[in-house]
Amino acid sequence: MTLPFSGGPRPVVTVIQSSPDVPLDRFGEWLGDVELRIVAAFAGESVPAVDQVGDGLVVLGGHMSAHDDATAVWLPELRALLADASAQGVPTLGICLGAQLLAAARGGRVQVAAPPGRESGVVDVRWRPEATGDVVVGAVAALADARHATPQPSMHADAVVDLPRGAVWLASSAMYPYQAFRIGSAWGVQFHPEAGADTLRGWADGHDDVDTDAVLAAYAARQGEVEAVGRTLAESFAAHVRATAQEPVSA
Repeated sequence: MTLPFSGGPRPVVTVIQSSPDVPLDRFGEWLGDVELRIVAAFAGESVPAVDQVGDGLVVLGGHMSAHDDATAVWLPELRALLADASAQGVPTLGICLGAQLLAAARGGRVQVAAPPGRESGVVDVRWRPEATGDVVVGAVAALADARHATPQPSMHADAVVDLPRGAVWLASSAMYPYQAFRIGSAWGVQFHPEAGADTLRGWADGHDDVDTDAVLAAYAARQGEVEAVGRTLAESFAAHVRATAQEPVSA
């Protein structure tokens, strides 16, 4: 574990990291007063069982596909964890690959190298009516402009193409329909609310089909809005974790 256990009263949130350059980034600050337990799966740390994650779960992105089990041998256990957590009431947030893994774990379909191509830079995430009042993304949707959109960083070529049965569709973009969804106690977002400019630069530099300068210029032009949305999502998720952790256990 990257961070030590404090043994304090703060809610515990386990974070699964699948690539070294896809970190928790600004969410480390924005999640606020929770104890973060980082599992570096890419470095061989074991994916925990659902009864070991604590009060909440965050699954970050990565450079592999959602079914790249031969390269990322921890993915079967991670899909199983997401299925269990979302079905057993653990507040869960899957980001980019994490959202794709969540969809696949619950019976949805993820397409590798989806035909629209790579979605990169800052995209307008358009919130559907179902997002209004949602306990986690409702506060983000409330920040939307007249087109019901909020800007967020994006960097992906794989995509969810069929939501799991029972999922609630929450947001879309011009290129990809499933930018956010909820199933059980889990939320999946295809965009990267946690990503700052330096992280985004590293990702853009790693793709020949991405113009790094254009990505960073778009980010700089809307930085205030982008950060407000990311911070709001992190704070709303953390508040939900704290509220859930305080609920009495049924006999």
